[in-house]
Amino acid sequence: MGLLIDSFWRAVGYCLMPRVIALSILPLVLIGLIAAGAGYFLWAPALAWMQQLLDGTAWLGTVWGWLAHLGVRDLPSVLAPLLVVLATTPVIVFVCVLAVSVLMVPAIVDLVAKRRFPELQRLHGAGFVGSLWWSLSSTVLALVALVLSVPLWLIPPLVLILPPLIWGWLTYRVMAFDALSEHASRDERKALFARHRGSLLLIGVFCGFLGAAPGIVWVSGVLFVAAFFVLIPAAIWIYTLVFAFSSLWFAHYCLAALQQMRAQAAPPPAAPAGPVIDVAARPAPAALAGPDRAEAP
Repeated sequence: MGLLIDSFWRAVGYCLMPRVIALSILPLVLIGLIAAGAGYFLWAPALAWMQQLLDGTAWLGTVWGWLAHLGVRDLPSVLAPLLVVLATTPVIVFVCVLAVSVLMVPAIVDLVAKRRFPELQRLHGAGFVGSLWWSLSSTVLALVALVLSVPLWLIPPLVLILPPLIWGWLTYRVMAFDALSEHASRDERKALFARHRGSLLLIGVFCGFLGAAPGIVWVSGVLFVAAFFVLIPAAIWIYTLVFAFSSLWFAHYCLAALQQMRAQAAPPPAAPAGPVIDVAARPAPAALAGPDRAEAP
């Protein structure tokens, strides 16, 4: 628990560093370009498809007619853009994870290692290809879990629990692996994952819930159309900064845990050897030299 809290406060302090803030802007530029391109080419078809889905579903048509009698009209046209945005939010989150993993995590881990663990040996347990494969495979598993859990979102409490849990699991898998890929060997990484799995998963889940909070800013950008171009980039940047904080927390925790594990596994230093005294070469005391010995004439 002490290691968990210590690494948390260190991550908070590092987030205030200008270098970390600058690093958080780089994925924002990439994600902004991707989002702008997807919005330009896919927004109209996605909006039309959602509108058609809302208008063409029989039981929803009954609901719209009942609401129209109550004075609520043209609700599908209002809900369609909101539902499209809510459906694409998880995709943006996953893209943020990958962008942070590829662009930010190596630089952040190197920053933490040089400032706090300069003497920690780097065993290069995984390279760039291995890290990328681990991130992609973990993302695919998280997407599958997210799709399979969609029917459970109809239960009100689960819609607030399941997505952050899945994002937390993904964050734990990606961030912990990347934090250890440069310094730990493969066996050390497996040992640390087994020994600290609970704490690492707790960090991931906490960051998963923390990453869900900026969704309020995202939805606000849809509701307040005038501030759309300000709030949506702000929401993406907050997502990115949250993942930067996550990578810092994992870096501080994992590298400190690795240092402790190596210190525990190292053999104790041998006691320093004292000077060797040759008893035979020691001069005889005067009392033993023979006071009655006759002096030579």
